[in-house]
Amino acid sequence: MTGKVVDLIKNGNISVPIILLKSYKKFKITDRELIVIIYLLSKSEFDPEEISIDLDIKINDVLKIIDSLSKKDILKLDMTKGPIVTEYINTDRLYDKLAMEIVNEKKDKEITIYDKFEKEFARTLSPMEYEIIGAWIDNNYSEDIIEIALKEAVYNGVSNLKYIDKILSEWRKKGVKSTSDVKKNVKKTKKEVFEYDWLNE
Repeated sequence: MTGKVVDLIKNGNISVPIILLKSYKKFKITDRELIVIIYLLSKSEFDPEEISIDLDIKINDVLKIIDSLSKKDILKLDMTKGPIVTEYINTDRLYDKLAMEIVNEKKDKEITIYDKFEKEFARTLSPMEYEIIGAWIDNNYSEDIIEIALKEAVYNGVSNLKYIDKILSEWRKKGVKSTSDVKKNVKKTKKEVFEYDWLNE
């Protein structure tokens, strides 16, 4: 069965989305169902007999697989409109699911606030530093505000979380809650932070 599909792929008749191969188990698609899906990607009409011959599957099993995939909301049988009515496999739902997987995969790869610290500090954060940054978030400092404080520190040549903590603390005392608030107070805050005795902290 797989040999037929491999031949079709080698001949360029089927283009298999990588995301399908990565996600099919998540969609509870069996290996056998995956092979049928890959085969169907190259077909415009639904012909159980042709599928049966090409993949060496009994027609009854072909129909069971299609029914199973339909129940899993992966694909469905539709009818063409016009003088000649034919059945075809509608794979729109499959592609919708794959598109969502790509979107979610992209979100998972988005840069986190911790990634930004490591990039700016040009080193890996220690477990303690992770905890400190996490504590800021838990204490309702927005990631935007934390990132601005990080940039202030880097701009001033400091890669020290105590320095950033002092900035955040001063901003909170002044009621700074948004990036626009930061712009209004940043000059004054810089002056106060520079006057802080870091050596004796």
